[in-house]
Amino acid sequence: MEFRSASWFVFFSLFVWGELLAAQPCKEPRELIEMLGNKNIKSSLEWIDASENRAVETLISLASIVSPSGKELARALFIAERMRAIGLQDVHVDAICNVIGRIKGRSGSAIIFINMIDDLPEVADLQNTGKYYPHRVEERVIGPATDIQSMAAAVLLAAEALIRAGITPEHDIVFASVAQEETGLTGMKALFELWKDHAIAWVDVLGDGQKIVYGAPFIHWWKIIAYGRGGHTEEKLSNVNLGIVRAVDSILSLPYPKQCEDTFINVGMIQSGRTYNHKPESGWFSLDVRSMSREIIYEIDTEVRAILGRVKEETGIRLEMESVTILDGGQVFGARESRLVQLASEISLHLGYQPTISPKGCCNMIVPVSHGCIAIGLHGDRGGQRATAEEWASIQAMMRTAKYITLLAACF
Repeated sequence: MEFRSASWFVFFSLFVWGELLAAQPCKEPRELIEMLGNKNIKSSLEWIDASENRAVETLISLASIVSPSGKELARALFIAERMRAIGLQDVHVDAICNVIGRIKGRSGSAIIFINMIDDLPEVADLQNTGKYYPHRVEERVIGPATDIQSMAAAVLLAAEALIRAGITPEHDIVFASVAQEETGLTGMKALFELWKDHAIAWVDVLGDGQKIVYGAPFIHWWKIIAYGRGGHTEEKLSNVNLGIVRAVDSILSLPYPKQCEDTFINVGMIQSGRTYNHKPESGWFSLDVRSMSREIIYEIDTEVRAILGRVKEETGIRLEMESVTILDGGQVFGARESRLVQLASEISLHLGYQPTISPKGCCNMIVPVSHGCIAIGLHGDRGGQRATAEEWASIQAMMRTAKYITLLAACF
């Protein structure tokens, strides 16, 4: 018992000391100083400044392609063609529509830069009306799909800048435009399996680096299926929709989101019958639960199962939980003090902003974090009003992001 207490005290002391050290401002690391003095890198950064119109044209092309999650092939082929044109090596589109290209390094290891290429269904719906086209208005590009795809344009611009610099990096610099982020991180899971034995760092590009995240939430996605007896409206049968409604009401009434910071519960989809005069045999609803706490998310899972049991007793409708995605994120020990986080922080400072550094990540970086790998997400300025006709991307944020990626890739 004394040994366990002493061990815990040592661990806690080291953790606190590490956090205090990490919070202290430090001088620009040697790698960044050297790269800022490298004439080829300086020339590449100047080239980015002079390539604003090129980046805007790329963004407009990307956002003009309809690319809902699961149907990204056209956008993937466009990105692959651009990757080949700028000189990336081993460019290919996989079966999921991930697009991957790289600059080969010396070590055999790799740093992976990720951006997403799929859109929400609402974005595709707006594009398919034929009423909304991406276009530039002063310092913004406006139109459906512009917000997220400004990051894809920034990644392509940075890749070209690095090719122009002519440097041979220490590690492979891999650029991965990832499909199906919105529908379960399918593309990211496949990418991770492909590169997990070689990647020493993962960077999810979602903004200009004003915020750097290094941890990830626990995310559990469930499809909850209701089963009953189908029949005509006039038949005296229990309706599966009654079971669904009661279950959804009880689940959304759980107190966790109000009582626990960074815990969220959402029912995003409900589906059942197809006609007015027929009681459906089955139906289902989606459940998205996420929390920064392992204990809380598994407690919610238990509560949901109890709710489904009570609903069956009350209505006779059987409800079953079908797992869709289980991602147990958390924090990788030492991530906050890692070279990746420290270097990223200094690049943010160099670009003129004091970054917010947080363990609360999201999106594709959840996959490597859940496997204990060092990963960061670059957040910050990007755009706004996503999935609306007024969606927009900040051109200056896109250009800053391109510079950020160039420096981080060259220095790491």
